[in-house]
Amino acid sequence: MDIKLKNRFLGLSHPTYFIADIAANHDGDLERAKLLIRLAGQAGADAAKFQNFQAPRIVSDYGFKRLGSQVSHQAAWKKSVFEVYHSASIPFEWTMPLKAECEEAGIDYFSAPYDFDAIDHLDEFVEIYKAGSGEIDWLEALERMASKGKPFFVATGAATIGEVQKAVHAILKINKKLVLMQCNTNYTASPANYDHLHLNVLKTYATMFPEVLLGLSDHTHALAPVLGAVTLGARVIERHFTDINEREGPDHKFAMNPENWRRMVEETRILERALGSPDKFIAENETQTAILQRRCLRAARDIKSGEVFTREMIDVLRPATPGAIKPDRIAEVIGMKALIDLPYGKELNWADLG
Repeated sequence: MDIKLKNRFLGLSHPTYFIADIAANHDGDLERAKLLIRLAGQAGADAAKFQNFQAPRIVSDYGFKRLGSQVSHQAAWKKSVFEVYHSASIPFEWTMPLKAECEEAGIDYFSAPYDFDAIDHLDEFVEIYKAGSGEIDWLEALERMASKGKPFFVATGAATIGEVQKAVHAILKINKKLVLMQCNTNYTASPANYDHLHLNVLKTYATMFPEVLLGLSDHTHALAPVLGAVTLGARVIERHFTDINEREGPDHKFAMNPENWRRMVEETRILERALGSPDKFIAENETQTAILQRRCLRAARDIKSGEVFTREMIDVLRPATPGAIKPDRIAEVIGMKALIDLPYGKELNWADLG
């Protein structure tokens, strides 16, 4: 199934759609967010994605403090979880300027909403909805986004297959334009994370949910996971985007910078060309080498008209002269007569045999 956006299609027969997730890398500065949009467009992104949330409506200050020490990627944060989310939040007033900047850069704008107000606010401005991995079992939020009738991208990090199945079935009852994205939600940028990407889950998704498109939401730096995912059928790729990885902030460390992003897109475009057709045939650029490197039947010595062919009278040699008898027909030639004199090395043709 293809999904139509305003200016392009998503699907197996269409170019991979690259989403630059700017997320918190705006660092609370609208002008910086605009800069990242421009840089993402120049690096080959198809869309710039943001995240709309209000700290009190996505995290519980009480709950995180009761957990004790901050763990995983949050262990490196100098502020509390609530404070980090508060500083990373985007006011609704930014929506129009961000959308306008994306339009100027020639890329799509959308945002992942994390509460009902954000879901409803974005409806006027976005062509795509995205649900982060943490929402996988908040079915009422998924259903609310799906009900907007727009293409819906859903990440599935830190979820079981049962949870994914439940979410997919709930969404498809409302909206068939679903992109299901394999994801791993470890944001530490550790090299060990490559052991936990499990790209082969995309094959499971393709089998279980043949009616949806596939994608990858990834938080590593190497090109291999993206190229592997595209090979396995993903046609939507999301990675975080920044200009400088060393900047202070929760998302910069595991994001991609413009140089690496550009290379990722370029290598993927080459891969898309190389994947080509599932049909096996002599490719257009092989027509000459199919003659040069293939073999045909040839006279192993001078042969007089009327002689009956034995195996010893036949050589199998390159080139495969057009119209000559191919090696897989050699048994049919044995026992036939030469109708004309054949000089040593001449290719054998059916018209010369009887």
